[in-house]
Amino acid sequence: MMKLIIEKKGVRDLKISKIAKLTGISARSVRYYEQKGLLTVSRHDNNYREFDDSIVELINTIQLYLGLGLTTDQIKDVLYCKHSENSGNGLHDKKDEYCEELMQVYETKRNEVIRQRLALEEAQIRLEKQINVMRENRDKWV
Repeated sequence: MMKLIIEKKGVRDLKISKIAKLTGISARSVRYYEQKGLLTVSRHDNNYREFDDSIVELINTIQLYLGLGLTTDQIKDVLYCKHSENSGNGLHDKKDEYCEELMQVYETKRNEVIRQRLALEEAQIRLEKQINVMRENRDKWV
């Protein structure tokens, strides 16, 4: 017997294992994001999590921000901007929407990256000097 599945456009009942496979993260990470309030998940009567397609983009966004070095608390502020003038749910509908908290997080992170880059450049200069000294000494011994 063929099973007929009717889905609303853009909405599917995805299991956590499928979400993990689609996003490349572990099911444990999905649960962690839910625990930290980054994901809102509905549940079936049997307590299984119910995801729709939009969760994949949200998890990819979370991964991007984690890759930039943001904490889960900072990511939560970014995703649910406190001064957002959206439809009441606080979630950004537009990727380029202005949010004061987001601007502050980005500026802080940028300044941190600049400091790290300068420190790496200084370390590179010191290493190059040491390498040159060692090459000169090696040439004396060879």
